[in-house]
Amino acid sequence: MRTTIAIVEDSAGICEELKHILASAADLACVSVCRNAASALARIPSLAPELIVMDIHLPDGSGIECTARLKRVLPATQILMFTIHDDTDQIVRAMEAGASGYILKSTPAPEILAAIRALRDQGAPMSAEVARKLVESFHRRPAPPATAEALTLRENEILELLGEGLLYKEIGDRLAIKLDTVGTHVKSIYRKLHVRSRTEAVLKYLG
Repeated sequence: MRTTIAIVEDSAGICEELKHILASAADLACVSVCRNAASALARIPSLAPELIVMDIHLPDGSGIECTARLKRVLPATQILMFTIHDDTDQIVRAMEAGASGYILKSTPAPEILAAIRALRDQGAPMSAEVARKLVESFHRRPAPPATAEALTLRENEILELLGEGLLYKEIGDRLAIKLDTVGTHVKSIYRKLHVRSRTEAVLKYLG
């Protein structure tokens, strides 16, 4: 069964490029293309796509606000921000609004498809430039408050890799540990930070 995807993008040219990219993949299906926030909010909820590719700057408002409103009615739908901007504040705001991935419009077609599939498989894909911005922000921020239960060195390593958008398997390969071990560490991170998702964990630790 193909993964259903809606596109929210104001540029007709980019919409066509995205549709062409999705049409080249047998496991993906574009079910809607919206050129502004009003259209997205009116049409997408009834379609309930599994994934939305969302531009940040729309002609009638912010894609970040559109993301927040769509997530309220479609909590299971994954949203991938697709933009020319790699501003750290916007990245964090998009994640706070409910986005689970963030890639740049300069991303090559194969990497766009890889990001969509990673998001579908519960990953948190980010362009290399975006991940680097978040990691730099991570390093600049002070340590979390002492009131939070301290994370171990390994948990800190895994949390940073989660912030880079790596899948559990990729984290396991990077740290040379088993997939089950990664899952155990992630559960411990969630418990200590009092969160329920990867995005909440990264944002809380960055904050």
